[in-house]
Amino acid sequence: MSKRDYYEVLGVSRTCTEVELKAAFRKLAMQHHPDRNPGDNDSEHKFKEINEAYDVLKDGDKRAAYDRFGHAAFEHGSMGGAQGFGSDFASTFADIFDDLFGMSGGRRGGRGQGRERGSDLRYNMEITLEEAFVGKTAQIRIPTSVTCEACSGTGAKAGTRPKACASCGGAGKIRHAQGFFTLERTCPTCQGRGQVIDDPCKDCEGAGRVVRERMLSVNIPAGVEDGTRIRLAGEGEAGVRGGPPGDLYIFLSLAQHEFFQREGADLYCRVPISMVTAALGGDFEVPAIDGGKGRVKVPAGTQTGRRFRLSGKGMPVLRSKQLGDMYVQVTVETPQNLSKRQRELLAEFDKLSSEETQPESAGFFSRVRDFLDGLRAPGSHTE
Repeated sequence: MSKRDYYEVLGVSRTCTEVELKAAFRKLAMQHHPDRNPGDNDSEHKFKEINEAYDVLKDGDKRAAYDRFGHAAFEHGSMGGAQGFGSDFASTFADIFDDLFGMSGGRRGGRGQGRERGSDLRYNMEITLEEAFVGKTAQIRIPTSVTCEACSGTGAKAGTRPKACASCGGAGKIRHAQGFFTLERTCPTCQGRGQVIDDPCKDCEGAGRVVRERMLSVNIPAGVEDGTRIRLAGEGEAGVRGGPPGDLYIFLSLAQHEFFQREGADLYCRVPISMVTAALGGDFEVPAIDGGKGRVKVPAGTQTGRRFRLSGKGMPVLRSKQLGDMYVQVTVETPQNLSKRQRELLAEFDKLSSEETQPESAGFFSRVRDFLDGLRAPGSHTE
């Protein structure tokens, strides 16, 4: 079953603000929460669907990827849904409890020790078709958060260390007994980190990371297609207070080419030829994506739309030694701006023409005449 559009699931427009998005989510989550609908499988399914949609749209990077690629941006465990971009169903489930009741069964893994994973980053890169053919190594500059050198990522002033939160004992959460249930909520003192800093680092103000511009080298393999995502593990934002870094995702787009259109590993181009070449036959050269040339032989009587295949002149198949093909489609150009003599020659040629020289048009108009004669035949009628 295909997934519903995330905006449709939450009942919001594609231009909704974060405030509108959260308000819609809170309303639906309250309505379909399993605790309020015990044994209702339909509500349970809707609750999971609402949670998945909100998990994507509340994150700026995920939302941008979804707006451009839809659900395909999150297939195969890449970047999203309940699997990618450093988020999972359990963490989002905890976020829902925080939003609705101010309680949760624990925050994201590692938060009790004050170490939060850094955010994933997205970088859009446009390359030419020629670069996609041969592959390239690109140097990119990205502004991102890196580990603070002054405090080595701890967030505490040099010579000091964070200490366990006295309110939660370093657990990052506080338990409350309520009847038969024991509920947990995020510790308000340490915000779920389990640690507090009495004397924060002046360079990073206790975050354990600072914003810097970094130069990275990106290897783009031959054969990449438009929309290819390249993941650089650990090259995203540094984690908070020494937490693990996020990942960097490179989104590739191919610039429009002057001659070629691409479909998978095959290339397509259109070439206009003269009426004389089409009628008498001939040949012509076309450029190839590898920098060489290909020769196309045109047989006599070639019509517009005929396609010629040049084997092995297409794009490489990603992570393979195979090459696609190039297809050249010809269009017969009708002469324009004719001189008097040229008109005379064409008129003379037309008089000498027969059904054998122009069988397609002759056959078509013959069928038209038969059709019209049938309409005029006795017994036929028209309105």
